[in-house]
Amino acid sequence: MTSSHKVIYAALAGNCLIAISKVIAAVMTGSSAMLSEAVHSVADTGNEILLLYGLRRAKMPADNQFPFGHGKEIYFWSFVVAMVLFAGGAGLSMYKGIDHLISPMPVKNSFVSYGVIGLAIVFEGISWYIALIEFGKSKGEWSYIRAIHRGKDPSIFIVLMEDSAAIIGLVVAFLGILVSDLTGNSVYDAAAAVIIGLILAGTALLLASETKSLLIGESANKEVVQGIREIACSYKEIKQVNEVLTMHMGPDFILVNISVDFVDPIFATAVEVTVAGLDKAIKQAYPHVQRIFIEIETWQAKEK
Repeated sequence: MTSSHKVIYAALAGNCLIAISKVIAAVMTGSSAMLSEAVHSVADTGNEILLLYGLRRAKMPADNQFPFGHGKEIYFWSFVVAMVLFAGGAGLSMYKGIDHLISPMPVKNSFVSYGVIGLAIVFEGISWYIALIEFGKSKGEWSYIRAIHRGKDPSIFIVLMEDSAAIIGLVVAFLGILVSDLTGNSVYDAAAAVIIGLILAGTALLLASETKSLLIGESANKEVVQGIREIACSYKEIKQVNEVLTMHMGPDFILVNISVDFVDPIFATAVEVTVAGLDKAIKQAYPHVQRIFIEIETWQAKEK
């Protein structure tokens, strides 16, 4: 089981239990905040299923219609997750919160909500910790913020951010219900639902922003691009490396196109040997590079 699968399965198990508990609590208490949290957990459960489906689709082999495989499926389904979180989670939470602000409804049996929130924090905390550990392993020496921005596997950081938003939402729900209890005014409970919706909307927009560039076609990290250029420049048969173009076709699939100018004169056999050696050297240095195309041209020809 990969790190991505491990993180998603842990989140899925936790969110299923949490969603059922929150739905029951929302019905028993009439709390807007608990209803928003129930919607949030249901949306998260659906999102984990979508991510697992995306990972499965991404492993499909290449064919005539998709010669570079289906690796980008995980990027597409990650973007869908962001949209589900925005429309399903944030939209419904804010709608119910605003509705109850306009027409306040009393909150009852608050002890049920407190118990469910406590259990939810435990489950979400376990899922969050597992995601944090796995994300820490995959990020290497990068900071967490840079790893989220430059990482090529969105599944782990999506779960991490969803769990972070969930824990913050639970704290907001607890405070909203508590203040409503203390004051006897259910407006605070409704306001908590709106705040939870805003938290989800912000999380969804951030996820959409991070997955959009991967879906469009993001290059490999600059360290990889520079390393490939240095390998190509190390061959005495290559006079000039014009361009190194890369694209992630999936988290573990980098497509490389290199434009080079060979020294003059040079035999065709020497070109073939150099190209074969360059292909092997790059793939050994960067295992995620799976396909390499080498274009032979002069700098002057490129300018034309």
